Amino acid sequence: MIFKSVELRKEELEVIAAIAKMHKSLKYSLSTPSRWEGVLRRNAFARAIRGSNSIEGYLVTAEDAIAAAEGDEPLEAGEETWHAVTGYRNAMTYVLQLSKDSSFAFNDGFLRSLHFMMLSYDLTKHPGNWRPGPIYVRDESKGENVYEGPPADIVAKLVAELVEYLNGPRDSEHTLVKAAMAHLNLTMIHPFSDGNGRMARCLQTLVLAIKGIVDPTFCSIEEYLGKNTQDYYDILAEVGRGKWNPQRDTRPWIRFNLTAHYRQAGTVLRRSVIIKKLWDELEREVARKNLPDRVIGAVADAAMGFRVRSATYRHFAEVSKVVASRDLRAAVESGLLVPTGERRGRIYRASEEIRAIAVKIHGSEPKGIPDPFQKGVTLIS
Repeated sequence: MIFKSVELRKEELEVIAAIAKMHKSLKYSLSTPSRWEGVLRRNAFARAIRGSNSIEGYLVTAEDAIAAAEGDEPLEAGEETWHAVTGYRNAMTYVLQLSKDSSFAFNDGFLRSLHFMMLSYDLTKHPGNWRPGPIYVRDESKGENVYEGPPADIVAKLVAELVEYLNGPRDSEHTLVKAAMAHLNLTMIHPFSDGNGRMARCLQTLVLAIKGIVDPTFCSIEEYLGKNTQDYYDILAEVGRGKWNPQRDTRPWIRFNLTAHYRQAGTVLRRSVIIKKLWDELEREVARKNLPDRVIGAVADAAMGFRVRSATYRHFAEVSKVVASRDLRAAVESGLLVPTGERRGRIYRASEEIRAIAVKIHGSEPKGIPDPFQKGVTLIS
């Protein structure tokens, strides 16, 4: 027996409907091809990578997360952290590709392969294999174990039940719920020696992406979980009660996930509005300075608070090192960017003029998205 969902109440159905409307609005806003859409998608992918790994203690800067998303080298991340981050990037990229395969079916071999992809850099963690013995989740701040996984000798059986659920009809009418239950069960089974949380979050994203509820890059709640890690731990502790308890009420977990989707969808919608306004303003600035249109990619990144590297700009603009160097130098001379550092370590930040534009646009948008189960549903647009 694995954890099962509950019969949804009116409030939960209302939140699901509100999330669906926001996803529809996002699809509409992305339906017209634009250059800023690629930046929004790249940033969403980078935030998911960064959020999921931060939960496990692998912390990277926003710029290094973008470097991971684009296949570049990091500015600051250490070797082990970078292995973890790029392993997760590879797994997520694979998941997003799989979501396009209409014939895909879950099986335990897939789960083990995905795990190997994530953790192949450390063979002591048995990548691709079920854990050989007992496993505990430890709260280092308290100096105690807070969860004990089910016995290792029933892991394969429990995973088989999970796979049957994933391929079966139960909860298929509510993809958000099915994905949440996939996440919960893999987390609680804890089938691997390490990487169970990352695997569970990646699995949740795949279930969502397969159903095509929104562009796969934007369906993840990993950024939200990374920013609300203690709440995430607390709800898992509430549902699990310290050990394998599949008979426990899963409504709190389902509501937590619906809240995460509601807030994440609203956040992405607002970002799409902000980046469109920002892009329009920056296009005018770049044209006024008589710079090539492609320079807007670097200026927009800087305006959003990122430290721009030549490699990042080259990736966006699809230009050579020589052209990138010339473009960035022109942007500096025109007062749009400010350089720091030398040679390989040189980065570019937004000038005061560009920062002022970004601050004004951000200030015009609403702040905060309430808990829909506490404050009621309000559609974000």
